[in-house]
Amino acid sequence: METQKGDGFWFKKGLRDGVPIAMGYFAVAFTLGITAKNIGMTPVQAAVSSMLLHASAGQYAAMTVIASGTGYLEMVMTTLIVNLRYLLMSCALSQKAGSGMKMGHRMAVSHYITDEIFGIASAVEGKLNPFYNYGAAAVAGPGWTAGTFLGALLGAALPDRLGRALGVALYGMFIAIIIPPAKKSRIICGIIIVSMLASWLFSILPGIREISEGFKIIILTVVIAGFAAWRFPVREEESMQEGETGR
Repeated sequence: METQKGDGFWFKKGLRDGVPIAMGYFAVAFTLGITAKNIGMTPVQAAVSSMLLHASAGQYAAMTVIASGTGYLEMVMTTLIVNLRYLLMSCALSQKAGSGMKMGHRMAVSHYITDEIFGIASAVEGKLNPFYNYGAAAVAGPGWTAGTFLGALLGAALPDRLGRALGVALYGMFIAIIIPPAKKSRIICGIIIVSMLASWLFSILPGIREISEGFKIIILTVVIAGFAAWRFPVREEESMQEGETGR
């Protein structure tokens, strides 16, 4: 049985499963690095941000706040709200880990939980071995950091028009994330449309458009996500069915 395999086996399995994730991370992080370069960050600063913040949406939101010149408080609040989903992911993996996993391993695993690593860790049969996550993070993390560094470094050598054009590719990633669930659910599709319209209105309405970018993100995220969670809750039965079909 796989549950009887040693730590070395799970670490190697995590490395193997993490290679495709690392390749995808590198491509996305390269465009993020170009974005970092466009707002004035050095390649080292961009790479350090990727080493410390393992979330593309949260990292991009933080860069948006940096570009707007707002304060640290808004940056922290924006990043916290955008990344709240990782709290739920950590709770789910904590249940999968079982009571046998020591606190040190739990803290180490929680340090690198991304959407993709959460996905492959959730799909592992039986209890979660922490070395599986270590292996996946050992290859996915450098892929994300290296992509960001090279994007910021080579972005400085690219023509300005080409660099800005490649920077738009990051938006393509966000579109690729929201389109599949929007096609499956009219509720999600409607929420996405409302979010886009609300964001546009916030950028043109007098009195509201003067609000800093950080607080705009915070207000829109809390209000729209809160309303959607209250008005269209996901029933436990539906959540369990989705989890079973995703295995």
